[in-house]
Amino acid sequence: MDISVVVPCYNEALVIEQTLNRLVQALDPLDIDYELLFVDDGSRDETATILTKLSASNARCRLVRLSRNFGHQNAVTAGIDRSAGDAVVLIDADLQDPPELIGEMVRLWRSGVQVVYGLRVARTGESAFKRASAAMFYRTMNAICDTRIPVDTGDFRLMDRKVVNALMTMPERDRFLRGMVSWVGFRQVALPYAREPRFAGESKYPFWKMIRFALDAVTSFSIAPLRLATWIGFIVSTLALIGVVATFLIRVFTQSWVPGWAGLLISVLFLGGVQLICVGIVGEYVGRIYGEVKRRPLYLVDD
Repeated sequence: MDISVVVPCYNEALVIEQTLNRLVQALDPLDIDYELLFVDDGSRDETATILTKLSASNARCRLVRLSRNFGHQNAVTAGIDRSAGDAVVLIDADLQDPPELIGEMVRLWRSGVQVVYGLRVARTGESAFKRASAAMFYRTMNAICDTRIPVDTGDFRLMDRKVVNALMTMPERDRFLRGMVSWVGFRQVALPYAREPRFAGESKYPFWKMIRFALDAVTSFSIAPLRLATWIGFIVSTLALIGVVATFLIRVFTQSWVPGWAGLLISVLFLGGVQLICVGIVGEYVGRIYGEVKRRPLYLVDD
């Protein structure tokens, strides 16, 4: 088997047939042996029913149906774990990432490249806020992480079997696959492309889900927030010490008391807020440790 194409799906009934057609049209002319692995991540619409019919009529099409919705990254992991190809392509079902680029990815792979990742040079149909927040996210990640993650990328990529095998040895629960692929190394190159609008349906990453995904990424690849909490503690303690010394000097060398119940109240509230923020940062890491030590499976397969 040359290529396995992993397609995570969640409520994609409106687009899934078109996705399969475009994948077949893009892959058939390449003269390669390939399989299409559709992973149904607990869809609540007719996605699983449609995929069952499609897989029955196309020998290259396989369906992995999870027992419930485990999230995009875990669905991708389920597909990777069941892939048989010498290389694995990850692509979403919404057709924002054009399947026609897989041919160029295969060409680069055959030339010796071990990871070909899609680099988004344009994001048609996405809001200015989403584009700006994505740009800020990747640049912030590279500023605080030891692992450099290419900016303006997603999970659309081709990975050699060596890279896939390396990923399969990494069982962490809060998965950030594009960061994990960067961490394992090997020879990686970018393939620039213009991202298209969704063919149908709506985004599976609303604002709060994007925030959660960003938190998973930061806590998986950086301890900078913990260091920030430590530095905030030092800074606030230093300011408090300066305030104590100033109060003492004013009382000793002048005849006035330091007035200000308001100032005292503000200081107490400020310190309390800083402490709660720092405890919250520590709690994010402790919560992830708790999730890891339970060793529950990343996903469960229904069929």
